[in-house]
Amino acid sequence: MTPVDRCGVPGPRPGYATVGPNPAVEEETHLMNESFRLGRVAGVPVGAHWSVLVVLGLIAFGLSAGRLPQVAPGASPALYLGVGVVTALVFLACLLAHEVSHAVLAQRNGVGVRGITLWLFGGVAQLRGDPATPGADARIAGVGPLVSLVLGGLFLVLSGAVVAAGGSGVAVAALGWLGVINLVLAVFNLIPAAPLDGGRLLRAGIWRVTGDRRRAAVSAPRAGRALGLVLIVLGLAQVVLAQGFGGLWIALIGWFVVAAARAEEEAAGRDETLAGIQVGQVMTADPVTVAPDLTVEDFVEEHLLHGRHASFPLRDAAGGFAGLVTLNRVREVPAGERAATRLAAIACRPAEVPVAAADEDLADLLPRMQGCADGRAVVLDASRRVLGIVAPSDISRLTHRAELR
Repeated sequence: MTPVDRCGVPGPRPGYATVGPNPAVEEETHLMNESFRLGRVAGVPVGAHWSVLVVLGLIAFGLSAGRLPQVAPGASPALYLGVGVVTALVFLACLLAHEVSHAVLAQRNGVGVRGITLWLFGGVAQLRGDPATPGADARIAGVGPLVSLVLGGLFLVLSGAVVAAGGSGVAVAALGWLGVINLVLAVFNLIPAAPLDGGRLLRAGIWRVTGDRRRAAVSAPRAGRALGLVLIVLGLAQVVLAQGFGGLWIALIGWFVVAAARAEEEAAGRDETLAGIQVGQVMTADPVTVAPDLTVEDFVEEHLLHGRHASFPLRDAAGGFAGLVTLNRVREVPAGERAATRLAAIACRPAEVPVAAADEDLADLLPRMQGCADGRAVVLDASRRVLGIVAPSDISRLTHRAELR
C-alpha cells in the first residue's frame, strides 16, 4: 500500500496477491484492476488504476508544499513543485521495481504472473497459483523488501554524495526522502501478517516447520487481521485526538489489510473444502462440441440461442480437442462479420486453455483456471478427447453445498 499522510510520507503497501477463479481471491483483487496499460517490464504486463494518480498528486503536493521547503528553505516554489513531481514519479518507479522483483522470482520458481497493477495503495503482482514449496514461497515474498532495502540504501548514498559535492539542498532532501521511505516500506512489509510480504514469509515458515500448507495459509491471514484492526484503532484514535489527516490514512490501511486478510483466510478455507475432490466429480460431463469450420452465424443459430451452455469445445477431424469458444469470444464478433467468420478464427487455442484429467485433484487445477478461457477448464482423456468442462459456477456450487453440510 502507498497511502500518503499529511506530510507527503507514504505508508506501507502489500506484496503480491494470488489470482484465480476463487471468489475470495477475486474479492481481494477486483479493486486493483487496471484502468490503463503502461507496457511490459521483464515480460510482465504493467497497468495502473486511476487512483495511482491521486497518490502521485498527494506525494508531489506534500513534498513541494511541506517537506522540501522545511528541509531546504530558500528555493523557488516552481523548483519545489518540479522536484516534488519528479520525486513522486521516482517513488512510483521504486514501487514498480518492488513488484517486478516478485514477478521475476515467481516466474523463476514456476509460478505464472498475470500482471502488475499500480493503484491507491501502491502495487500488486498478481500471481497465477501458489508456489510449490516453502522455499519458493519465501524467495518470492522476500525479494520485494530486499529490493526496497537496496533502493533505500542507494538513495541515501546518493544524498550523501550530493552533500559532499556541494549540490542543491532540495536535491539532497528529495534523495534523502526517497531513501528513508524505501527503508520504511521494506521494514513495514516484513511485519509477519498477510497480505504484507512478511505474512508470506510467515506462511512459508509455518509451512516448512509443520509440513501443513493449509495450516500455514490460515495462520498468516489471522495475523493480518489482527494487524489491520490495530491500525484501524490507531488511525481513528488519531482522528479523535485531532492530530491531523494522517489518521484517516492509517485507518484506511487497516481496513484494506483486514479485508485482504479475510479474503485470504476464506480462500484457504475453500481450498480445504476442496481437498481430495477430483476434477471428474465436479465437471459438466459430455459437453456439446462443435467443428472449427462452423461459421459464427450458424453457431449462434444452432447452439447459443437454443442451449444453456456458454462455452463449447472444438473438435478436430479425429475427434480430438481443437480449442474452446466462449460466449464472450462470440460477442466480440460484429454481427455483420459472423457469416464469414469461422469458429477457429475466434476460439482460444488448445495451448491457451487449461486442461486436466478426470482423476486430477481439483485443488491442483484451480490456479490454472484463468486467461483466454474465461475461467473454464476442459477435461480430456488420454487420447485428448473431451470428457467435460469445469466452470467457475461448478466450483461455486460445490463450495455452497459444502457450506450447507
